[in-house]
Amino acid sequence: MSKSIKKNFIMNIILTMSNFLFPLITFPYVSRVLLPSGTGKVAFATSVISYFSMFAQLGIPTYGIRACAQVRDDRNKLSKVVHELCVINGVTMILAYLTFFCGIFFVERLRNDKLLFLIMSSMILFNSIGMEWLYKALEEYTYIAIRSIGFKAIAVVMMLMVVKSQSDYVIYGAISIFAASASNIMNCVNAHKYISLRPTGNYNFRQHIKPILIFFGMSCATTIYTNFDTVMLGFMKSDVDVGYYNAAIRIKNILVSVITSLGTVLLPRAAYYIEHGLESEFNYIAKKSINFVYILALPMIIYFILYAPECIYFLSGNAYQGSILPMQILMPTLLFIGLTNILGIQIMVPLEMEQWVLYSYIIGAVVDLVINTLLIPTMGASGAAIGTLIAEIAVMIYQYSKAKKKMQGMFTEIKYIKLIIALVIGSILAIVAKQINIGYFIALAISSILFFGSYFVVLLVLKEPMMCEIEKQILCKWKKDK
Repeated sequence: MSKSIKKNFIMNIILTMSNFLFPLITFPYVSRVLLPSGTGKVAFATSVISYFSMFAQLGIPTYGIRACAQVRDDRNKLSKVVHELCVINGVTMILAYLTFFCGIFFVERLRNDKLLFLIMSSMILFNSIGMEWLYKALEEYTYIAIRSIGFKAIAVVMMLMVVKSQSDYVIYGAISIFAASASNIMNCVNAHKYISLRPTGNYNFRQHIKPILIFFGMSCATTIYTNFDTVMLGFMKSDVDVGYYNAAIRIKNILVSVITSLGTVLLPRAAYYIEHGLESEFNYIAKKSINFVYILALPMIIYFILYAPECIYFLSGNAYQGSILPMQILMPTLLFIGLTNILGIQIMVPLEMEQWVLYSYIIGAVVDLVINTLLIPTMGASGAAIGTLIAEIAVMIYQYSKAKKKMQGMFTEIKYIKLIIALVIGSILAIVAKQINIGYFIALAISSILFFGSYFVVLLVLKEPMMCEIEKQILCKWKKDK
């Protein structure tokens, strides 16, 4: 295991920050040009296409990481596994496109924005040929980060240059796809560095079908309760409601990507530890991950509930007042998603307990569907947010009930009292800063420094173990450089 977890984590944080900076730079501009109706159209199309992309990829994005990580040290075996998964992916991609074209032809809601949907459907192709799972299995996070940042930088320039009026929402959709998925073309170009492109023979496609279908079921259920709220808003309400919800969900997704960044880089490492019987190492990284989620998620929840109005107005404009309450409702999901990312993906999947993860996602999907059906007609975006929150809680409760035996001792490093003290002090300072009548950006800058600065300083003063460990590593690094 030559790859450094610290290096992978840092590179994934850089990638996460690029995912944060891209919408931070573009969305304030785009949301003011396209207004809720225009951004709502693109958000609706993205959510619909995500279902076809999900079918095209089956469960390969997650299963592929585990399957490739297990044979990563043998180039021939790795090449064989990649070939098998690519063939399966190619077949399902063709079926997905056939279904998509039928939808464009028969469903009037899709036909009304045919050009937008056709352009957005390129996501299906790019995601299918990208083999992102191969590079994650090999822990090539430096390559992933550099490649992604480069394409996002190009997309930022393009967006600022060509999106000029409300009718440019199709162009915005195309550039969004370019930023998110077009870099996958480079994966194909560079694949020969890691695998042989020549047929290896003796392919065994059948061995992958059952786990892929289980992961596909997980993907289906997850996509339902993460995207179906947007789709239901689009069909049951209006593009404006979708625009409100999209502004709130964008902020939530950025924060979630920061919280789950550590779990993302640890999945191939956890699979490797389990495959080689290194149980103590596996338990160690699981404990660290859970503690990391608590330390990071709790202050984000409190701060962004307090400063939801300023955040929405700064990023999206005054036309998005309807996004404030949905954003506040969604914030607690940061903790639940962070924990289920550790419980389900980092712990249960490497232990081959993915069927229970699948059932948890199905429960979440059913809960979300029922609540959305009841609340969206009367509450719009806020109803969809409530559905998402309760669905995430249901997923976490079920996963914990199934992994309880494996979780013994996993929460021992969390210092709840110290976290609460730090949160209370940070909140008081943030509330005081909120009383000052200043611009949105200045308010966010000052309050975030006060809140998060005091939070982490208090944890250091109280000698919270993880913060002390980080401080020690920084000091050691500084002394070496000096």
